[in-house]
Amino acid sequence: MKNRVMIKDLNSHIGKEVETAGFARAIRDQGNVKFLMVSDISGEVQAVVLKNHKEAYELFKKITLESVISVKGLVKSEKQAPGGMEIEAKNIEILSLAEPELPIPVYEKGEGETSLDKRLDWRFLDLRKSKNALIIKIWTLLEAGFRNYWTDNNYLEIHSPKFMASASESGADVFEVKYFNRKAYLAQSPQFYKQMAMAAGLERVFEVGPVFRAEPSFTSRHATEFIGFDAEISYINSYQDVIKELEETIHRSIVAITKTYALDIKKHFNRELPVPKLPFPQLSMKEAKKILAKLKVPNERDGDLSPEEERQICEYVKEKYHHEFVFITDYPVSVRPFYHMRHKDDQKLTCSFDLLWNGVEITTGAQREHRYEVLVKQAQEKGLDLKGIKFYLDFFKYGCPAHGGYGLGPARMIIKIFNLENVREATYLYRGVKRLEP
Repeated sequence: MKNRVMIKDLNSHIGKEVETAGFARAIRDQGNVKFLMVSDISGEVQAVVLKNHKEAYELFKKITLESVISVKGLVKSEKQAPGGMEIEAKNIEILSLAEPELPIPVYEKGEGETSLDKRLDWRFLDLRKSKNALIIKIWTLLEAGFRNYWTDNNYLEIHSPKFMASASESGADVFEVKYFNRKAYLAQSPQFYKQMAMAAGLERVFEVGPVFRAEPSFTSRHATEFIGFDAEISYINSYQDVIKELEETIHRSIVAITKTYALDIKKHFNRELPVPKLPFPQLSMKEAKKILAKLKVPNERDGDLSPEEERQICEYVKEKYHHEFVFITDYPVSVRPFYHMRHKDDQKLTCSFDLLWNGVEITTGAQREHRYEVLVKQAQEKGLDLKGIKFYLDFFKYGCPAHGGYGLGPARMIIKIFNLENVREATYLYRGVKRLEP
């Protein structure tokens, strides 16, 4: 619409006649005076329909909740109206009439009445709520924050293929698909191709793209398809160089989010999002296990943390360091992929890390093994078929700089930004074991 004014900009048009448009979010008929709450992506405004504007007054009767309408009228200051202003509707046009019975309520008052599964069935209606639209707005700003950091620091963007001739990492939990007269697999990670970029001399790369995991998991933090943020850098001295890059990227992104949306996050989710101090705290896996033992948290798996252990160690860090983030470093070889570099002083430990945020792992990273002979040996120790990863091993035959990187789940970051309970709410359209629609 050529002359449409967004609702957030109506304050600068007080005393002027404008045209705005959006969804009819609420309808109130009080006899001679009628009210519409009109909503667009930028906000909501009250439209008042008076009897002296005959056509608009008559058309009001036909409007149903969530119909798309345009309103032309005078913008006026009104202390009692939401936002301190309203628009006196002189002309109304129904652009798209909604059926009178909505499958789920859209106005916030009815939000707690509908199950999450049903809301996901009708996700396009669920996202009309300003609270849920805020999740998409902040996802956009989060991704922009990462991209801005990367491009400002000489990273190059790559787009790796999602069809692979062999499984991208362990060979487990992959989706097998028919690929003409042979089998292919959907990529679990762009890991191998990020490392190819290091062998190609691109030095610093990033990718934002889909990741596929055939995990039969029904937890609140898992999905079968999700977006991943991945980065890889060359000529590092240790995995601490990767950690420094990652924490600075996250810091910049959260600064941008709080500057723009701190009040909205507080209003809709009652969450005061703190900007994390640099550097983030770090604990080795060995240190973390000792702390958890003192806290009498059960050790469910040697060398790795259970969800409960992640929650408890984050509570400890928050209390001791007043920080919501913590890096857990130096995971044992037994729980890490073959391509993670091992410590010089202790071959049982890898130069690796996970980043936890308020009890949830959001990132995994490491320094990679770049020496061909060592990499082959480590793959053999893990029992891998070298033929299946020949294309990957070839990257390291002709010189490759020391490098490392990370893979991050932005949906899990969104969960922590808003203190959501489920990754299903943090994504635009969730894909899980039992969900392929809409």
